Amino acid sequence: MKKTFVTAVAAMMVAAPAMADLVFPSLSYRTGPYAAGGIPFADGFADYFTVLNERDGGIGGEPIRMIECETGYNTEKGVECYEATKGEGALVYQPLSTGITYQLIPKTTADGIPMHTLGYGRTSAANGNVFSHTFNYPANYWDGASGAINHILEINDGNIEGKRIALVYHNSAYGKEPIRTLEELQKKHGFELTLLPVDHPGQEQKSQWLQIRRERPDYVVMWGWGVMNQVAIQEAANVRFPMENFIGIWWSGGDHDVLPAGAASDGYKALAFHNVGDDYPLYDDIQKYVVDAGKAAGAGDQIGTVVYNRGLYAAMLTAEAAKEAQKIHGVSTLTPAMMRDGLEALSMTEERMIGLGMPNFGPTFEASCENHGGGGRVGVVQWDAESKSWSLISDFKPTDSELIGALIEADSAAYAAENNIEPQCK
Repeated sequence: MKKTFVTAVAAMMVAAPAMADLVFPSLSYRTGPYAAGGIPFADGFADYFTVLNERDGGIGGEPIRMIECETGYNTEKGVECYEATKGEGALVYQPLSTGITYQLIPKTTADGIPMHTLGYGRTSAANGNVFSHTFNYPANYWDGASGAINHILEINDGNIEGKRIALVYHNSAYGKEPIRTLEELQKKHGFELTLLPVDHPGQEQKSQWLQIRRERPDYVVMWGWGVMNQVAIQEAANVRFPMENFIGIWWSGGDHDVLPAGAASDGYKALAFHNVGDDYPLYDDIQKYVVDAGKAAGAGDQIGTVVYNRGLYAAMLTAEAAKEAQKIHGVSTLTPAMMRDGLEALSMTEERMIGLGMPNFGPTFEASCENHGGGGRVGVVQWDAESKSWSLISDFKPTDSELIGALIEADSAAYAAENNIEPQCK
C-alpha cells in the first residue's frame, strides 16, 4: 500500500490526550483542484470539535480526538485513509466524496463502522433497511434535483411544460447522481432536459457554454465542485446567461465559487440544506474558544463561509448522535456499534438547534431504522455580489418524496439483491 498522509489537527491534539475515547476521522482534501471546497469544510469540522473539547471537555465527559487524513479527493487515497485510521478507534467516517463513499459502503458495513455522508454519496443509502451503516441526512442528491425543479416550478406558477433545462455536471459518480431523478421529473412536468458533462477537474468548459449560448435553455442546473464551479459561473457571465436562472447544487454554492467572477456573479442561486452566515450564538464560542485561543484549524480565514458552516454542521450532527449513543447505552465511552445506534436515533428539532446556539440553521428531521436520509427538505440561497453575501430566499421545503421514494426503493432493492442483503429492520 502506498504511504498515506495522516495528521491529527493541532488544536485537537492540544485539547485531548493521545488516547481519547471519542475518535472522529476527517477524510479531507486541502490540496488539489477541489481544495477550495475541501479546506473550509475541514476547518468547520475541526473547529466545532475544538469548541466541544475546550468549552465542555468533549462529549459526555469524554474528550474528542480528530484524525485528519488527506485524500486529495482521490478515491484510492480515500480508501487508504480509511484503512490507515479505522484501527485508531474510529467511530464514524465523513468521506466528503461520492466516489470514496461508494467504495467504503461495503467496507464500513463489513467492519461495523458507521458512515455519515451529509448531502452527498449514494442517495439510496437513505434506505436503512438495506444500508445499515450509511446515513445521508438531512438531504440527498435526488432531493436536490427535485428541489431545483420545485424552485423553477414556483417561479413559473407551477407550469414548466416546454421549458428547456440544461444540467451541467461533473462527469463522475457525483455529477451523475441527479440524472435519473431529473429524467423522471422531466416525464412528470414536461420540460426538455439537456445533459452537458464536464470532465475532471472542470477548467475547460468552452464547448458546453457555447452550446448553452446557441440553444438558450431557460434554466441551467449545475452539479459542480472545486474549480469547475468558478469556471462555470465565469463562462455563464461570458455568454450573458441570466444568473437568476442559474442554480447550483449545494456543493456549487460556496463563497469561493462566486467571488472570482465579481459583479458578474450577482443573482446566482444554489440549493441548500442549512442556513448561511455567522449570526448565531455559537459563533461567540468559536471566537472565544477557537479563534482567540489560537486553535483555529487551517488559516482560520474560512469561518462563517458556506462550506465552513457545512463542515461545522457535519461535526454538530456527529456530536449529537454521540450524545444519543451515550444516552441509549448508558456509558460515555463508545464503540462503533453504539455510535451507529446514536446516528439512527438522532432527532434534530428546532429546540435542540436553539440549545446548540444555531437557531433556524437547518431543517428539522428524524432518523430511524428505515430512514437514514432525514426529511429531505431543501432551500435556495442567492448571492449578492455587492455585499458579498448569501441570503436564504426560500425556506426548507419538501421535495417530491413519492417519486424519490420509488427511485430509492428500486435502487436499494437492486443493491440488496446483488449483495444478498436481508432486511435490517424488524
